[in-house]
Amino acid sequence: MNELSIKLYWQRSEAELAPGKYTNSHSIMYNDQNKVIVDAAPDWGGSIEHTNPEQALAAALSSCHMMTFLALSAKAKWPVLSFSDHAIAHLGKSSKGQMSVTQIDLHPDVTFDEGFSVDEENLKKMHERAHNYCFIANTLADSVTININS
Repeated sequence: MNELSIKLYWQRSEAELAPGKYTNSHSIMYNDQNKVIVDAAPDWGGSIEHTNPEQALAAALSSCHMMTFLALSAKAKWPVLSFSDHAIAHLGKSSKGQMSVTQIDLHPDVTFDEGFSVDEENLKKMHERAHNYCFIANTLADSVTININS
């Protein structure tokens, strides 16, 4: 199977590594050219100016769902004009009592070419198929909810 990689780099800028006294800000490089600055979530002392791993997880799921939906739509000859989503990662305690992303909600909104429409039931089925085939969703198992915007 394919291997996909990133490069992560963090360096301490403080005199010592002490609890609560260092920055979590670091960079992640995709494909040796696309650099993203990452930090802890703001509730955990990170900067709101940077993305955080929990947002990145929600973004990965949303992106994977969209690409899978588009592939299935193309096969079904559905003329998708645009696709947007508002993904929300919920933080909380897992069944083991550990902090985790306990749920990710997707809110996809799909528009089609003028003159084409799909009833709500078939649109829901296509989103369910996209969810079932999405690599990231399959990794996350049962912690995803899809709320279709209509």
